[in-house]
Amino acid sequence: MTVEASEDTASFADLTLRPELLNALSALGYEEPTPIQCEAIPPLLEGRDLLGQAATGTGKTAAFALPVLQGIPPRDGDGDPVALVLVPTRELAVQVSEAFHRYGRDLGARTLPIYGGAPIGRQLQALKRGVDVVIATPGRALDHIARGTLRLGGVRTVVLDEADEMLDMGFADDIEEILQATPEDRQTVLFSATVPPRINGIARRHLSDPVRIEIRREPAEPGTAPLVRQSAYVVARAYKPAALGRLLDVEAPTAALVFCRTREEVDQLTETLNGRGYRAEALHGGMSQEQRDRVMTRLRNGTADLLVATDVAARGLDVEQLTHVVNYNVPSAPESYVHRIGRVGRAGREGVALTLAEPREHRMLKAIERATGQRISVEKMPTVADLHARRLELTRAALEETLLQDDLETYRVVIESLTDEFELMDVALAAVKLTHESGGGSLDEEEIPEPAQRPVQDKRARREPGGGQKWRDFAPSRGMVRLFLGLGRNAGVRPQDLVGAITGESRLSGRDIGAIEISDRFSLVEVPENAAEDVIHALRRTTIKGRKPTIRRERHTPRR
Repeated sequence: MTVEASEDTASFADLTLRPELLNALSALGYEEPTPIQCEAIPPLLEGRDLLGQAATGTGKTAAFALPVLQGIPPRDGDGDPVALVLVPTRELAVQVSEAFHRYGRDLGARTLPIYGGAPIGRQLQALKRGVDVVIATPGRALDHIARGTLRLGGVRTVVLDEADEMLDMGFADDIEEILQATPEDRQTVLFSATVPPRINGIARRHLSDPVRIEIRREPAEPGTAPLVRQSAYVVARAYKPAALGRLLDVEAPTAALVFCRTREEVDQLTETLNGRGYRAEALHGGMSQEQRDRVMTRLRNGTADLLVATDVAARGLDVEQLTHVVNYNVPSAPESYVHRIGRVGRAGREGVALTLAEPREHRMLKAIERATGQRISVEKMPTVADLHARRLELTRAALEETLLQDDLETYRVVIESLTDEFELMDVALAAVKLTHESGGGSLDEEEIPEPAQRPVQDKRARREPGGGQKWRDFAPSRGMVRLFLGLGRNAGVRPQDLVGAITGESRLSGRDIGAIEISDRFSLVEVPENAAEDVIHALRRTTIKGRKPTIRRERHTPRR
């Protein structure tokens, strides 16, 4: 069953929910169910298994929470959970648990989030007292199962929320082990923003005759702007920090989330942004849970307006004031792009998604467009003149707001004394200038050049010696060393893949890389000797064609 968003939605009363749930929804201001709720709740109330594909922000938490709460039996005292919800991150566990609590408050439903990075003692006590619904990250769920403190023999419903994210984070084996600990006749519900083959595999193994639902975002009306404006800017790597600052100045977001690939990049970019006068906070997996909680508190209370994060750290975040998402690099997979931009444009709020693409990443934008069916507008970087015009626009808006709202009588004496000596227009111009300059200035007042577009060349053509011999039979060029990578043509590796991986993860440029040879099962690449260890270290932290390569200095002794 594939369902597109529609305005012809039923009321919550039409979904035959318990009065306690209807009262809670009314008190929360929910007027009508979203499309995913309309389509998912009836079969779930009937006990059917379900595979739902729906983007973040479509209301899928209520789509599975309300049927689960509907089926909670009345009971007193101790009790093992009747429902288990698995989620990828601690942040999402807390959000889902809060949603269950809000919806089920009149039922007295007992919900408990369990996750790593929090004291296990409180979780043990709550489980001992008895709970109805457990919302857990897979790792901590297995810890409790092993301890015998999370008993799943009475579970009637298991929900896998953000299933594709859990697989991407390496929880596939954990999920299989957890499902084996639940009754075979349970109801299984799987929600995912994307449905790659691995998700279909889980569905085939663990779902029985499931209802399949796909909720597509409602297309914008002709002539109207989409809910999330998606733009990309092609920028040379050396100018990316300046380009990010320029875009932030022009866009003036209320709060923005900037995605980076690595922890090191997050820390470095956060330091750069703070040095430029922004209020930026870092968020990545190398931080303790206490540090991450403090960062999120500062973002939500407005003492920080930029969050620089890795994908793993930012999964499951829902920050109401977030207006912009920035991809500091083009995501390596369309699914990552979908999850990233899903942080904005939620619950009817408009949002902006910006992507900084290096020239070699331009083709990756096209792949994302094909996979998502959404256009990413490639635009020119705003010029210094654009920046100045935007600042004047913001100054005018600030003055207009002051004129409409503030009590200005206190300052009348200043104006009257100045107009005895100067023209009123000149006084106003001076005031505007002071207001404008008080907003501060950016450090990137130079134009950001457009990058030169040059094709990636296969360097074997000019380096390979004649006579049928491979260039690996000869010593590397002076000052160069040869690296062995355990991936070749059989893995779909091409010269541009290797060049892109090396330049993307190390300080080398394409011009620094020497000859490349790709065989069926391995590849050889020449790099400067003084950069070899950096390249090896960098490539061991990344993937090429979705696989982590074996990489080392070549051991082959060339023939003379």
